[in-house]
Amino acid sequence: MSKILITCALTGSIHTPSMSPHLPITPDEIVEQGLAAAEAGAAILHLHARDPQTGRPSADPAHFDAFLPRLKHDTEAVLNLTTGGSATMTLDQRLAAPMKAEPEMCSLNMGSMNFALYPMAARISEWQHDWEEPFLEGSDDLIFKNTPRDIAHVLTELGAKRGARFEFECYDVGHLYMLRHFVDRGLVQGPVFLQFVFGVLGGIGPDPENLQHMKRIADKLFGDDYSFSVLAAGRHQMPLATMAAAMGGHVRVGLEDSLTIARGRLAQSNAEQVAKIRRIVEELGRDPATPEEARRMLGLKGGDRTAI
Repeated sequence: MSKILITCALTGSIHTPSMSPHLPITPDEIVEQGLAAAEAGAAILHLHARDPQTGRPSADPAHFDAFLPRLKHDTEAVLNLTTGGSATMTLDQRLAAPMKAEPEMCSLNMGSMNFALYPMAARISEWQHDWEEPFLEGSDDLIFKNTPRDIAHVLTELGAKRGARFEFECYDVGHLYMLRHFVDRGLVQGPVFLQFVFGVLGGIGPDPENLQHMKRIADKLFGDDYSFSVLAAGRHQMPLATMAAAMGGHVRVGLEDSLTIARGRLAQSNAEQVAKIRRIVEELGRDPATPEEARRMLGLKGGDRTAI
């Protein structure tokens, strides 16, 4: 079977520090875990930033600058910057760091949606920071805004003008049709790299039949000019990633998406999750792609053409 891309999402806007002491927050922690994840087999590192003083999700370019040059210097892994950030950020805030860094690759969310994280709050009894509880509980009235105008802006500013390629994050079937619309408009050129996202309340559920359905619709809309990867939230991470690998797709793991390594057991690091999925995909006969193979597969411009 073909080479498989392993993406590791190191830290993000979904989880809070209270939920795991192993989630990297400071620049040193992000660098340390990023390098270890790459060493374990991740060809792509998907990157958010945090305010190291508060642990709060941050869009400040200075917080990205505290770890991006170090990661670029010490690893060959593809650095994939978020344009999603947090649903509480404006689009300009979300784009500030990638516009400055001009990375090889960015994520791009393909539609507006409810992004309901509030059920997590019931599982936490002690909070480390005063922003965490209202951040989660307030998500029962939170819309993650990604309008067609927003998407076109990102594609133009980061894609057409700065040469980035995209991990198109599709949380539901309608997002695939929205992406097809932008292909038809000429704002997206193949090969298209889809990231199917399962298990966020407000998006498509983490059911195996939903993965099969997303794949069927992607086949219909994009033919042979695409590849797909799968991320699933929480306990669904490894089962759906394994299914994706068996179907010929790619995989994403990391503490942004799930804090555990097995039922009832926190992952000690991002690298632990990467090592586990690597063992699984190799047992399935798939060979993890190197960073350079990833660049060729995705048509990336190369790390030497970024502003990091």
